[in-house]
Amino acid sequence: MTGATGNVGRHVVDLLLAAGVRPRALTRTPDLALLPEDAEVMGGDLERPGSVTAALDGISTVFLNLSALGRTTAGFLTAAREQGVRRIVMLSSSSVQNGLGADEQPSMLASWHRAGEDLVEESGLEWTILRPGEFNANALWTWGEQLRATGTVRAAYGEAATAPIHEKDIAAVGVQGLLTDDHIGARYILTGPESLTQYDKVRLLAQATGLPFRFEEVSPEVAREDYLTRGMPAQAVGSMQTHFDAAVDGILRYLARSVGHPAEVTTAVPDVTGRPALTFAAWAAEHADAFRA
Repeated sequence: MTGATGNVGRHVVDLLLAAGVRPRALTRTPDLALLPEDAEVMGGDLERPGSVTAALDGISTVFLNLSALGRTTAGFLTAAREQGVRRIVMLSSSSVQNGLGADEQPSMLASWHRAGEDLVEESGLEWTILRPGEFNANALWTWGEQLRATGTVRAAYGEAATAPIHEKDIAAVGVQGLLTDDHIGARYILTGPESLTQYDKVRLLAQATGLPFRFEEVSPEVAREDYLTRGMPAQAVGSMQTHFDAAVDGILRYLARSVGHPAEVTTAVPDVTGRPALTFAAWAAEHADAFRA
């Protein structure tokens, strides 16, 4: 497991344990992982492929969550292959456009993930690729501070529609790819069960918390400045800031294109897991305290 302490990875760990499988979780900071006791936690850094060799010993399948703008993927796959790994389940992004190479993708995020997918597909290992869209947890980053402080979301494109997905659903599909042979060579576009505007999501958060939250539409320029202020430390400079700026611009372009158009809803989650996809309302109820002052 890479990315084992992230929004998706923690659910993958829990679901594997529930299935009677003890996962090996790779993290740079084992002492801070706060994972279940039954998980095997090992230290390692994808930026240094040599540091993960021990963690790969005896492992046949890997859940791969890309990091560091894709710089680590090639080295990690080489180490995995040399250690006898036979299968990769990769967490990618629905921003990737089929039929376009990495350099032809519509955004920096899509290019990064397409390049990683190419490396996984060319590695000689079995693979399954997960392409989720917007995470429900994005609401914590984009709106949490505003709602706790003012009860109001100030953002652009209130009528933009997406089909946000519960991170547990991404994990559930990934676990099927790890534990069964039924999904080798599959690419799954993963969404939540319904198309929701930004107004809809704020309304559902208000219902979950019992608070009078509201959405106030602002210009894209104001929204962009707010994203940059909240998302990147003030001391960040150079390529880090450039990449983040590009990612924010990509988000705003995507939202602009989504105004007035229902979001695509796929059936991949129920098809693979055998149960309905979890709703944003259910996620909001689980995380209601995080949005209260």
